[in-house]
Amino acid sequence: MSVEFREIEGKSMGYLGLLALLGGILALGLGAALYMEHNGHWVTGMTNQIVWGVPHVFAVFLIVAATGALNVASVATVFNRHIYKYMGRLSGLLAISLLAGGLMILVLDLGHPDRLIVAMTHYNFKSIFAWNMILYNGFFAAVFVYLWAMMDRNAKPLYKPAGIFAFAWRIILTTGTGSIFGFLIAREAYNSAVMGPMFVAMSFAYGTAIFILVLLASYAWTGRPLGDLVVRRLKNMLGIFLVTVFYFVLVFHIASLYVAQRHGVEEFILFGDNIYSTLFWVGQMLIGLVVPFALLYLPGTSRSRFWLVVASLLVVVGGVIQMYVTIIGGQAWPLDLFPGLEESSSFFDGVIHPYHPSTPEFLLGLSGMAVTLLMVALGVKILRFLPMSLEDHVVDPQHHKAAD
Repeated sequence: MSVEFREIEGKSMGYLGLLALLGGILALGLGAALYMEHNGHWVTGMTNQIVWGVPHVFAVFLIVAATGALNVASVATVFNRHIYKYMGRLSGLLAISLLAGGLMILVLDLGHPDRLIVAMTHYNFKSIFAWNMILYNGFFAAVFVYLWAMMDRNAKPLYKPAGIFAFAWRIILTTGTGSIFGFLIAREAYNSAVMGPMFVAMSFAYGTAIFILVLLASYAWTGRPLGDLVVRRLKNMLGIFLVTVFYFVLVFHIASLYVAQRHGVEEFILFGDNIYSTLFWVGQMLIGLVVPFALLYLPGTSRSRFWLVVASLLVVVGGVIQMYVTIIGGQAWPLDLFPGLEESSSFFDGVIHPYHPSTPEFLLGLSGMAVTLLMVALGVKILRFLPMSLEDHVVDPQHHKAAD
């Protein structure tokens, strides 16, 4: 069955109000970035010990979610799941929008964004950061070509190769992002080969949750029909990814507990009398994994779109908290400058580093999310990313016949 793609009208007061709200958040974020750039990072909660603050938490979350948002398109192209094919365009748009939002935060938070040209023209291939500069740009290019192959009939022969290439590239990109932390041997909370695949699993969960929210909102607000079959498949996909994330988190901490040298940092993160242990158990594990999984499969909530929205929102909130525990908690633990040796100085030896995030940091982080949603909102108005209908008999005619 032929599926018709159309732009949304985008003339309602609700749509214009959404653009105004997102634009206002973006303006506040840019103002916060200018404030921090003009005064210096001393006005934030960051120090010379905790150099990656809340903006990096939001940035890494969005970058990781970007690769996962391409799940739907990849499943259709690489694994020939026809039901997801019609959502591939929105999946690609959301992926590049999330990455753009995350990179905007990074550029504005690191200071001297004008020096980005140096990072783009001078590469130190011994640095994982230099690798990621290539991976981020390559992801944009790969997804743009992939979208072109979806939307232009003349480029149809490129559809399958472009989809396979984008799928492989996003796995490499997320592994590289996780390896930024996994390769930092001086940070005991990071240094682990499990970081790479764990970030891949996290990307699947975060990206799918955000895609579900965007899809449901798009069809509810535009009055376009959305069948239960699509919603049910996306719900099950999210459930599988939540279990996968739980598995990798479990493996990561068990592997760390097995190493006697890392008992201190593991006790700090898991069982310490501090904010990070509370955020880990309540935010990351309970809010981000256990409760959403229960909502997805308990008899009273498993068939409700409202509870699917709640579960997806909890996954997003839990994901941001997980990044906070990983990034901030890992820096709060004292550096192990000389592993296996004892050293003594007056420079923060054995000191748990405090961190109190400031309002400008949160505003900059939220502005990255605003950029993502603005790009999606404008994209579906300008180009044909959304099908007119995703009813069950449209996405799967055989399912309709079987039901009859």
